[in-house]
Amino acid sequence: MKVNTDSQKINELLDRGVEHVYPTREFLEKELKSGRQLKLYTGYDPTAATLHIGHGITLMKLRQFQELGHKVIMLIGDFTGMIGDPTDKTAARKKLTRDEVLANCKNYQKQASEILDFGGANPAELKYNSEWLGKMNFTEVLELTAHFTVDRLMERDMFERRKEEGKAIYLHEFLYPVMQAYDSVAMDVDGEVGGNDQTYNMLAGRDLMKDLRGKEKFVLTMKLLVDTAGKKMGKSEGNMVSLADSPEEMFGKVMSWSDGMIVPGFELCTRLTMVEIEKIKKDKKTNPRDYKVRLAFEITKLFLGEAAAAAGQAYFEKTFSKKESPEEMPKVKPSQYDVVTLLLEAKVCASKSEARRAIEQGGVKINTTKIDDVKAEVKSGDIVQKGSRWFVQVK
Repeated sequence: MKVNTDSQKINELLDRGVEHVYPTREFLEKELKSGRQLKLYTGYDPTAATLHIGHGITLMKLRQFQELGHKVIMLIGDFTGMIGDPTDKTAARKKLTRDEVLANCKNYQKQASEILDFGGANPAELKYNSEWLGKMNFTEVLELTAHFTVDRLMERDMFERRKEEGKAIYLHEFLYPVMQAYDSVAMDVDGEVGGNDQTYNMLAGRDLMKDLRGKEKFVLTMKLLVDTAGKKMGKSEGNMVSLADSPEEMFGKVMSWSDGMIVPGFELCTRLTMVEIEKIKKDKKTNPRDYKVRLAFEITKLFLGEAAAAAGQAYFEKTFSKKESPEEMPKVKPSQYDVVTLLLEAKVCASKSEARRAIEQGGVKINTTKIDDVKAEVKSGDIVQKGSRWFVQVK
């Protein structure tokens, strides 16, 4: 496939959603305009059974490279996933078994195929890093670690915090960036794309490429989609928009986002042009809710298809805009007929304390009536609603 060197498309690739380019934006721009096919990747550790919208952001950036004719790789970290990336973690991750990581990633390619093209003239490749990391012997690991210093590894802010708090730092966590760095060497790539929270790990790979192959590797970091508290949208924060969500769930979750997330959402999670997004950004007359409906539609369409987006919108408008209860909802027979127990056993709330807080803050209704009594009782046939999206009927 011939490489496309169109300046407008290259600028869009380098600007849209991009936080930083290493070594420089000018370096990568020159490479993209050279006409040479670049090889690049993003890694995805299978620590959960589904990809989420944060993964979708990097998949869309890979797609831009792919559409210009470059070779893109979706790397499944089936080896590194057993250890777990310590980035931003205040304690060591729970180690997963090989069976667990393989079970988690079984649908990753299918989900990613909504964005990446795994066929055609320039197919995306799917690789697993156990192909090389799982075959290394101890001598090879020792030789690899000789390219890293403890001082450099300890520069990571979460390790500094743990040290100050007297929390343990395990040796296998030190080895995580070493292994991720070796992924770049093993595949002999020209570059890597990832969220800006992965900057340290990706730059470790850039340094190792220079040491072992005498080659410059570009690193392109993407902005993260964050909520109003500055927390990234992902499984760790419990606010994940999963690519396995139903159309109704995905549409409803996006509609629950704050107004401040509308413009970043369009930039990072849709295919609208930046010209259109700039118009939305400058528009002070249109009700933000109207743009949020469009955003929810575009995101659901991107990951689940246009028919699914239409179904999600119809459900939302019927249920929430017109204040109707959904025709189908979970039916739960609680062990005790009080609203707190129902919310817990229906898995609407993760704990009784969370259920009580939701009630006290006015977020729970019984048969459309808001309640504030944490001891309120329910009876068979009652419809209990939490927030704008969660409904359950009492059996």
